[in-house]
Amino acid sequence: MPKRSSSTVLPLRSLNRALLERQLLLRRSTLSVEKTLQHLVGMQAQATNPPYFGLWTRLDGFQPEALSRLISRRRAVRIALMRSTIHLVTARDCLPLRTLLQPVLERALLTGSAYGRALKGMDISALVAFGRALVEEKPRPLIELGELLQERWPERDAKSLAYAIRNLVPLVQVPPRGLWGVGGQAASTTAESWLGGEASSELSLDELILRYLAAFGPASVKDVQTWSGLTRLREVIEELRPRLRTFRDEHGVELFDVPNAPLPEPEVPAPPRFLPDFDNVLLSHADRTRIISEEHRQAIATANGLFLSTFLVDGFVRGTWKLEQERERAALVISPFTALKKPERAALAEEGARLLAFAAPDARTPEIRFVPSK
Repeated sequence: MPKRSSSTVLPLRSLNRALLERQLLLRRSTLSVEKTLQHLVGMQAQATNPPYFGLWTRLDGFQPEALSRLISRRRAVRIALMRSTIHLVTARDCLPLRTLLQPVLERALLTGSAYGRALKGMDISALVAFGRALVEEKPRPLIELGELLQERWPERDAKSLAYAIRNLVPLVQVPPRGLWGVGGQAASTTAESWLGGEASSELSLDELILRYLAAFGPASVKDVQTWSGLTRLREVIEELRPRLRTFRDEHGVELFDVPNAPLPEPEVPAPPRFLPDFDNVLLSHADRTRIISEEHRQAIATANGLFLSTFLVDGFVRGTWKLEQERERAALVISPFTALKKPERAALAEEGARLLAFAAPDARTPEIRFVPSK
């Protein structure tokens, strides 16, 4: 592919198709689960099930046991990373990513946070050392950790003490948390003790940016910062410029990209896809119009900070979905933002039937129900 300059304008549909291709959403991939997590630089995972649905929609023949097995065998872990949110990443990526992103977590805790304000005047190094010892003694839920820390510092707020350890020490949530079909409270220990390794900086900031672009590009400096939570990346990306392709979007914003990354034609067909709540494909750009309009982006964000599960038609978010399960009954409820054409509705129903077969294989009465658009 010939090298393109920043004078090349990529229309919205070109950016959409590039994102879908790199996110394995144009066609299901045959990559392993581990290699997929590596390629995507992790998956956002506040709740247990979203990564399973996210992998199902991306991988050919994905079975939940494949991911549960990686977690049980300590080859994949759940840890606070990008944007100070819980992500599911490979064991190989865990500590290198956390080392690079530690400033994000420290800022989230100490700058403008109620938790940070409650820690003023404390000997933070003593708090970290004591908290680390507690979770390395055995994995502990944050509530229990906070109570034990408060016994040492009774004048301090227990929740703030616990969140200080969560953000200042690389804590991983241990199984059964994260396993398919298994409930239970999240309990955490240090990544070093769980994985048997020391924190390292084997992943450079340059490499992190290149990996982001390979999975989410072409992208602007603000996009990279939105995804990672890191700031002041303009200078770093400028130093990378000789290694990158550059474009502009329809508004004149400069976009950066890795060489030889796929740029499908804008009219390449995009099949319907069901995305879980908090899927990174919707959260990893400052300008998200390449996959969701601003109006619809506001529609999927709830008052308590959650993001609803969405579906794509022709590559763009067109509505939300949810599963309703009770005993032997399972229903997929599809709520489009606007009226769907008959072929779109039929394709969604076909993909929805596959989703129900994955999510509720034992349901005797699976049902797909469309809610009329408002």
